[in-house]
Amino acid sequence: MKADRDLRPVLITGGAGFIGANLADRLASAGHRVLLYDALARPGVERNVDWLRARHRGQIDLRIVDIREEAPLSAAVGQAKAVFHFAAQVAVTTSLSDPIDDFETNAAGTLRLLEAVRRHAPETPLIFASTNKVYGDLADLELALTPGGYRPLDRRIAENGVAEQRPLDFHSPYGCSKGAADQYVLDYARSYGLRTAVMRMSCIYGQRQMGNEDQGWVAHFLIRALRGEPITLYGDGHQVRDILDVSDAVDAYLAAWAHIDRIAGQALNLGGGPRNAVSLRTLIAHIGRLIGSEVELRQAPWRKGDQHWFVADSRAARAALGLAEPRAWREGVADLAAWLTDEHAEVSAQVAAQ
Repeated sequence: MKADRDLRPVLITGGAGFIGANLADRLASAGHRVLLYDALARPGVERNVDWLRARHRGQIDLRIVDIREEAPLSAAVGQAKAVFHFAAQVAVTTSLSDPIDDFETNAAGTLRLLEAVRRHAPETPLIFASTNKVYGDLADLELALTPGGYRPLDRRIAENGVAEQRPLDFHSPYGCSKGAADQYVLDYARSYGLRTAVMRMSCIYGQRQMGNEDQGWVAHFLIRALRGEPITLYGDGHQVRDILDVSDAVDAYLAAWAHIDRIAGQALNLGGGPRNAVSLRTLIAHIGRLIGSEVELRQAPWRKGDQHWFVADSRAARAALGLAEPRAWREGVADLAAWLTDEHAEVSAQVAAQ
């Protein structure tokens, strides 16, 4: 979306993170000013801020602040022409160990943001990054184990994925906090007429992702493999996810802003869909081919709430937002591997020079 005469910045909460930084780059490239609102709690995200500032001098502002602090949040919202809300506690495992912090960040933080919009900028669009975890563990689906991983016996679901009409079923404190936030965002459109919408994301991967074992697993697998370190599979490794390149995710968020009055009050699934559905073992085998060596695997018990299979039915989002078919996962993963190789070489050189 090209910049217009409105010189107010676009506010991205969690803007120093993986998706936020990619969105900020696209917005700044189109001429928008961008306000990154981030606590910088995730290790390594400072590099994203440095990268953005180097590429877009004078267009990137940063406020290092927690989403739970009401006064600075209201001030940031009051000057923004659009809000993209990515700030969150992002790991199921962390939510299990500290559910209070998880709730205060994800649910209460989102409610504070919505109140800031309602009170200070009621015409400003807000688009919220939700999660496929709002659909629960999908334990009711009958699955068959195939050479490519788990697959639903219900042909319609297997061919299209999980649609937005699926009943919500929050599992884990993380699922509850993100699910509550999801519903608050939708209700503020109903109750107060705000221009808000929800994107329920599946697994997003791509450049600038600094994945770890709990979140950003595609990048995590690549990082471990590139270092020659073993990858731990929780469960049998035949879990299937639909993975989406971050460039396609950014396209969707920008289109959501452009069409906010068409989709206000709606939740849309955002994922790679059946064409980009891949099991963990299939992805790891592909990584082995990319790096030219077999990846060592270790086994661990299943984790709570882990879905054996999840593929998003993103047809509603593609139709409402005019989105193209997403990038093929093998191509995107190869590009991420190349970026990670360069990124880690650069970081290692910086450390050696210190």
